[in-house]
Amino acid sequence: MHAYYFYLYLTLAKLPNMKKEESIDFYIKSSWHSLSRLYNQKAQKHGITTSIAFILLNIGTTEGTPATKIAPLMGLESRSLTRSLKNLEEKGYIYKEQDALDKRSVRVFLTDKGKFMKGKTIETVKAFNQFVKEKISEDQLITFMQVSRMIIDMTESNEQLKVLINKD
Repeated sequence: MHAYYFYLYLTLAKLPNMKKEESIDFYIKSSWHSLSRLYNQKAQKHGITTSIAFILLNIGTTEGTPATKIAPLMGLESRSLTRSLKNLEEKGYIYKEQDALDKRSVRVFLTDKGKFMKGKTIETVKAFNQFVKEKISEDQLITFMQVSRMIIDMTESNEQLKVLINKD
């Protein structure tokens, strides 16, 4: 069934008079921007950004995380994370140690300050999720998550879509 909706979207996308509200990506982008603004307002109260909070969420609280694993967890290239990790280290949120099992690897650990901020971030994410769950039915949320997963899968692994998008 999802192939039909994908076909319908592609057909609509070809229409010259398509309104932005008829575009799937409009809703995805608008939702993310709205949520990002909300999270950034909260993060700024603590002197961080949403990006920093997201990095902290992806670092194991007690066991740390290999530095090379953080970027893929966030969907980033490792070189774009290097500056952020350095910034976090300078601000006292993280520290790095050579991995005890693999001397070639570096693990990133949270300081007490980093653990505190990660806790605040978790509280904020949980509060948002609870608020949404009170306003939207479980069936609607399950459908939303299923459709979101399908879109992610299509955009990450569909060669036909990549050819279509990159067509000049």
